[in-house]
Amino acid sequence: MTTLTPAAAADRTGVSIDTLRYYEREGLIGPIRRSGGGRREYTADDVFWIGLVTCFRDAGLGIADLRGFVAILRAEHPPQERVAFLRERRSALEQRVTALHRAMKVLDDKIAYYS
Repeated sequence: MTTLTPAAAADRTGVSIDTLRYYEREGLIGPIRRSGGGRREYTADDVFWIGLVTCFRDAGLGIADLRGFVAILRAEHPPQERVAFLRERRSALEQRVTALHRAMKVLDDKIAYYS
C-alpha cells in the first residue's frame, strides 16, 4: 500500500499540515496510520476524506456539522439519514448562493453607477 508523508498529503490536498492534524484531532479524518517510528502515514482513503472534509468546509459547513456527518457515517446509519443531512446542508448552501447573487447584483449596479 502506498502512503504519503504529512508534507506530501498536505501538498496533495492543498491544506496545511496543521489543518491535517486539526482534522484528525476533531475526528473528521482517521485515525491516521503511524509508521514504526510514530510518523503519520496517509493512505489514498485518507486523502479522499481530507478532500471531502475540505469540500464541505468550502461549502460553509462548520466543524460541528462535519462531526455530525462523520458520526452518521461511522455509526452506519441508514442511507436516508445521510441523504437528509446532505439535503439540509445543500438547501442552506442554495440560500447562501442566492444571497451572494443578490449582493453581486448590488455591487454591479454600484460599479455601473460610479463608472
